[in-house]
Amino acid sequence: MHLHPQLIQQLAAPVVAALVSPTAAAEEALNSTYVKFSLLALSSIFFLVDPFAAIPSFIAITSGIEPDRRHRMARKAALTCFIVLISFALAGQFIFSLFGIKLPAFEIAGGLILMLIGIDMIEARRSPTQESQGETEEAAAREDAGIVPLGIPMLAGPGAISSVMVLVGQAPNHWQMLAILGSITITALISYFVLAGADRIRVFLGETGIRVLVRIMGLLLVALAMQFFVNGLTDLGLIHRH
Repeated sequence: MHLHPQLIQQLAAPVVAALVSPTAAAEEALNSTYVKFSLLALSSIFFLVDPFAAIPSFIAITSGIEPDRRHRMARKAALTCFIVLISFALAGQFIFSLFGIKLPAFEIAGGLILMLIGIDMIEARRSPTQESQGETEEAAAREDAGIVPLGIPMLAGPGAISSVMVLVGQAPNHWQMLAILGSITITALISYFVLAGADRIRVFLGETGIRVLVRIMGLLLVALAMQFFVNGLTDLGLIHRH
């Protein structure tokens, strides 16, 4: 059987393109709407849960506790964070319709909350929405502080809940909803490993390293907050789309 040279060239072109320029396929994947939304969901949820900033409080609460019990508290805190955020993600649309809240209003309100938390993170301090004064000392006196205050509000605080609600409002299809649920799951798993290894992480990074990391995450969170705020104003028609 004889194949025409032009036909062979047409058949081989996609294979050659994939072999010669793999970066083009990677760039195309990164520019896809689903990948962009997944990265936005993971970064915004993880930065707001911020398990690294909870390390000093976790160590203070669990001081003098045997390792097995400390790991159980870390697991309970991460599981509480997971359940709370998943619940708000699944009930997000119902809450919007129940109270008659429109997405732009929640984007603006959520952006303001995220902005305040981000500013506190840039100053390397815990936001009062996540940890109030005296809460750590009170938790240290409890038998088990894995659910309150570690799980909520230290991990799953108002900022993380607001971010999940805004993302749910921006998710028009099931694929984006799966991205949100996956981001919550990944964040909860990372939170468990960070808290379970809090002593080792504190020794490795040091107090200064943790503060620097929190400040970087705070800076990125402020940028995300501004984007939420701008999206809300754009949806209201106060800012024209380009």
